[in-house]
Amino acid sequence: MAESTGNLGLGRRIAAGLLSVALVAGGLAAAPLMVSPAAAKGPESVADLAEDLLDAVVNISTSQNVGGSSREVPLPEVPEGSPFEEFFDDFFNQNPNAPGGPPNRLPRRVQSLGSGFVVDPAGIIITNNHVIEGADEIIANFPDGSKLTAELIGRDEKTDIAVLRVSPPEGKTLKSVQFGPSNTLRVGDWVMAIGNPFGLGSTVTVGIVSAQNRDINSGPYDNYIQTDAAINRGNSGGPLFNMEGEVVGINTAIISPSGGSIGIGFAIPSETASAVVNQLIEFGETRRGWLGVNIQQVTDDLAESLGLERARGALVAGVTDNGPAAAAEIKPGDVIVEFDGRPIGEMRELPRLVANTQIGREVSVRLIRKGEEMEVKVTLGRLEEAEGLEVASTSEDEPADPQPTEQVLGMTLKELDPASRETFQIKPDVEGVLVSNVADGSAAAEKRIQPGDTIVEVAQEGVSTPEDVAKAVQDLKEKGRKSALLLLANPSGELRFVAVRID
Repeated sequence: MAESTGNLGLGRRIAAGLLSVALVAGGLAAAPLMVSPAAAKGPESVADLAEDLLDAVVNISTSQNVGGSSREVPLPEVPEGSPFEEFFDDFFNQNPNAPGGPPNRLPRRVQSLGSGFVVDPAGIIITNNHVIEGADEIIANFPDGSKLTAELIGRDEKTDIAVLRVSPPEGKTLKSVQFGPSNTLRVGDWVMAIGNPFGLGSTVTVGIVSAQNRDINSGPYDNYIQTDAAINRGNSGGPLFNMEGEVVGINTAIISPSGGSIGIGFAIPSETASAVVNQLIEFGETRRGWLGVNIQQVTDDLAESLGLERARGALVAGVTDNGPAAAAEIKPGDVIVEFDGRPIGEMRELPRLVANTQIGREVSVRLIRKGEEMEVKVTLGRLEEAEGLEVASTSEDEPADPQPTEQVLGMTLKELDPASRETFQIKPDVEGVLVSNVADGSAAAEKRIQPGDTIVEVAQEGVSTPEDVAKAVQDLKEKGRKSALLLLANPSGELRFVAVRID
């Protein structure tokens, strides 16, 4: 972390609340920005708070048996009856550590460490799934030196949460903590992390909320709290507290080139964690809502092609047959901008909202279809029961006479015939116009369209011949559109929208 010493005097003046800042642009001065001393100071001390919380945070140690490897080095070849024959047999058969030892060596015991915290005095402990994954034995080590064997109640890979249960000795009450609201956190709020970094024992670190709703591409429901409170290996599964002593996050991941803290740590917000924890305790598994759509981000060029005033919402690229969205007549090309009264600013917000909604509940979905805003009612299904179902192509399947090859937007287009399907291994249910070649440096190449892709729609209208595509693009050009919205299917049938620049 780079440190700057050149503005030390300026920093002291800001911290003391003695400096006002005026911004001048184009001759207009903004209102002075006053920094209050109270806002600039950190907490006087967190000693009392830490002392009250330490006993609820535990070290999680796990172990698992890893099967022995098979013989890698063959036995030496010695003449039959040689005096060395018996020696080598005894050495390699009795010494499991010898190269080429017994083929079935004794399994190795692998151990790992993490953190967790008690949320119920009866013995319910929360930690990360990756801390206990694959473990044969899980031990909760308490700050007073006591150890309790834990059983796994349930775990969720998508949010990296696991719930454990221990049985405290008769007459002993475990210290517990409670989840608090993470949705009221503000960037700059003080937070405290407690965990067991590098196996050292209970460790307290303090920092601030650096950012919220971070997506680190670890799962479908990423919305991490980012903090500069030191989080290191072994902190995984430990709590992130607010200054009221409530758990607002579960420390999970760091960004670091060295494995140590560089001030970029991430915690699962309690708003996400508490719902998952409650389901795991009650059912031993998660039960998430399911809408039945394949969605993608609305980019600026897609927004222009869709006639939106700005990029927002989640673009529906495909709809699962017989799913909730299909029953509500949601269609590819629709842009979902609101779900159950909550606006969708970015695509990744929708899966989290749907997942956290009760199964079987009817919700309102506001969407934009071909420039018109409308509202539909959807009754949600259960995600876990629907996983593995394919998203269906909803292209128009109209017979068409063979048409000559067309050159459009840098693409060579052909009719999708049996020979083409075999050449590009295109699934039988994919229908549309084949892209057989893409010119280097063309508008289509910029959008990573590839030979073997199939154009299903242009401007949300189905196409079945190369001529259809050429005519649709020409119509858009005459209307003054800057790009053509294409719905593409790859050979396996996965759908996506792209907006290709019209030259």
